Formats: sequence, structure tokens, C-alpha cells
Amino acid sequence: MANLRISEWRKLPVSLAELCIDTTLRCGQSFRWKKLNNDEWSCALHGRIISLKQDGTHLHYRSIRPSSIGTPSSPVSAKSAVLQALNETEETEVLLKHYLNLTPDLSSLYEQWSSVDPNFKKRAPKFTGVRILKQDAWEALVGFICSSNNNIVSNLCLHYGPLIGHIEDQPFHDFPPPGALTGPAVEGHLRELGFGYRAGYIAKTAKKVAEEKPEGWLESLYNHNDDPDQKMPIGGREGYRKAHEELLQLLGVGPKVADCVCLMGLGWGEAVPVDTHVWQIAQRDYKFGKGKHKSLTKATYDAVGDHFRQLWGIEAGWAHSVLFAADLKTFSERLTTKVEVDVDEVKIKQEDGTVLESKVVVKREYKVDEIKDEFEDEKSNGILIESTRSQRAKRRRFD
Repeated sequence: MANLRISEWRKLPVSLAELCIDTTLRCGQSFRWKKLNNDEWSCALHGRIISLKQDGTHLHYRSIRPSSIGTPSSPVSAKSAVLQALNETEETEVLLKHYLNLTPDLSSLYEQWSSVDPNFKKRAPKFTGVRILKQDAWEALVGFICSSNNNIVSNLCLHYGPLIGHIEDQPFHDFPPPGALTGPAVEGHLRELGFGYRAGYIAKTAKKVAEEKPEGWLESLYNHNDDPDQKMPIGGREGYRKAHEELLQLLGVGPKVADCVCLMGLGWGEAVPVDTHVWQIAQRDYKFGKGKHKSLTKATYDAVGDHFRQLWGIEAGWAHSVLFAADLKTFSERLTTKVEVDVDEVKIKQEDGTVLESKVVVKREYKVDEIKDEFEDEKSNGILIESTRSQRAKRRRFD
């Protein structure tokens, strides 16, 4: 890879219970991550290519950046090169923590949702580590206008996004800003590329965001309150309802696309996008589809969202995404696997008088001959295929 600066692999202490990239990057949130080998995911983000891989206790990452163009007027000292590398590494780590939304305690949220929802409790053990990404709002908007189609989004970046570099001959382009899609020939070119009716949606939306809306309009709709104890009225917080309403003014944006952008691009955790998958889940597992909710009308859409918000709370969209992933054919192999989870708690007294409370989660997966109802005898023969451990710890002082 000529003219690229490749960082060393670094790691963050993140367990599979807190983030599973194999699920999170494939469950319909982002459409540009590429898996080029068995364990490494890569994507161009904010002027660099980020590569990720994961083991049971850590998330490993590295960045690949274009080298500076031109010959420097004076030689770069070794110290300057080291400082530049350190600054870039720190910047990438901050970007990753933001993009992967690593602040919320996902294990605690899973416990909370499981305590109020037997259906979630039944399905969640096979789909741990599903986090909601904090994507760029513009990318989320265009991605969902494109009907969550990976090929269409990749094609858009290929023709209009800046090229960052190549990995194994695969080009990686950053996402194009709104201004790159406002030219008079854009809509026609997108139609030639096979975008169909979406070509007009994208071109007109880009023009509206870039030229008609105030600068920073999309960012002004962002949720800046991360207080999990904030009270939430029926229908969601005022800021969420305002963002949803404003997004509906854009061409090609209906209630579901608006909720996808609110949840995955603007940080409104109570947004619950309802598509055919979620409607089927609501009918099958939550007794919708009868009486006045026989079909997915606007009233039914709102009723489904309100039901899940009342059930799961202010981060209902996160819980919804776990069940959404569980309903995708992409992960159907997990439904032929039996998962057993054991939790051991250990207390270790430290020299400074604090006690380290350590919770060790042991997950074992078995291939079973057939899927049985949860009320049937589960003593069927199985073959152990995987055993993983993840550990969470917290310190307390006992006087």
C-alpha cells in the first residue's frame, strides 16, 4: 500500500458481552464495513481506514492514513514523527469510542430489559454485544434513504467519496459530504448507476441540506442528554419528536427512515424503527395484529413504538435492535445453537482496603439436533463447539 501510513495494532478492553462487532456491523446499521478475511473488518471513516478485530476480552484496532503529499521543506525529526503517530493514535481511539458508542454499560441494559421482558430474556443470550453506533447523521440519512442497500451505498462512495487507500486491492472511499452530491448531473448519473427512484431522493436531499438548510442543521437535531434517568413521556422526549418531525420534511424520508436516523445518527435511544421484520416480531411475540392493529398503518406504527418505549425505557431502540438482529436470516445459524451461560462472582481484597468484585461470565455453545420449545426437556445430546469467558469488575471500599 504505497503512500499510506499504517499504525500498529492497539487494543481497548472491551468484552464480547459489551460489543460484538460480527453482529453490530452486520445488523442493518452501517453499510460500508468490509470483512476482507475471517476476523478483520475495515471501513473508511473521517479521512482514515479503520480496521477492527476482536477476541474475548479486547477490541483490536489500527488506522491507515494517506501520507502527506509533497516534499517537506525541512526533514521531519524522529521526535516529531513519534508525536504525530501518538496524536493520530489518540485521535483514532477517541473516534472509535464515539463511533462504537462504548459509554453505556450494555450488560446492565441487557439485564434491565430481560427483567421486564421474557421474550427478550429468551433471545438475548445468543445476541449479546449488539450496540447502537453513533454514525455521522448525514451518512445515516443517505444510507437509509438508499433502503439499507450495501451495494448502492458502496457505489455512491466509489463515485463521489474521496479515496483514502486500498487494502488487498479493495478501494476504500470515505462517505461523500452533501456538497459533493449537489451538481446538476448527479441525479442523472445516479440513475445510470442503477439507483432508480432513489437518485432523485439523494440529489434533492443533498441540495436541501447543503444549500437550503442552515449550516449545522442536522447536528442541531442531535441528542446531547445522555442521562439514563431522564423522564420520558409517551411518544418520546421533545427533542426526539422534533428531530423526527423535521426529518419527515425531506424527500424519501418516511417514519421508519426518520426513526433509523434518529436512533443511529442522532443519538435518540427511544427511536424504534418499525419495518416488516419488527412488525412481524410485534405480531408474533407481543400480540399485535388484532383488532384495530391488523395492518401496519401510521397509528399502528406509533402504537408499536410506544409499546416498546413503555416496556424497555429510554433506550428502547437498543433493545429493539437486539430482537431485530435475532430475526435476520444472516444470523439464522445461531438459532440452531444452544447457549448455556454461567455466572461466577469473586471478591478479592486489595492492599489499599478496596474489594474487587469480579463477575465472570462463561458462555458455552452446543450444536443441537433440533430446536425444542423452551418448555420441553432440554437434555438433548450436543457437541461443545465454543466456550468463551468475559469478565466485568468494579471496585468498592469497605470501611
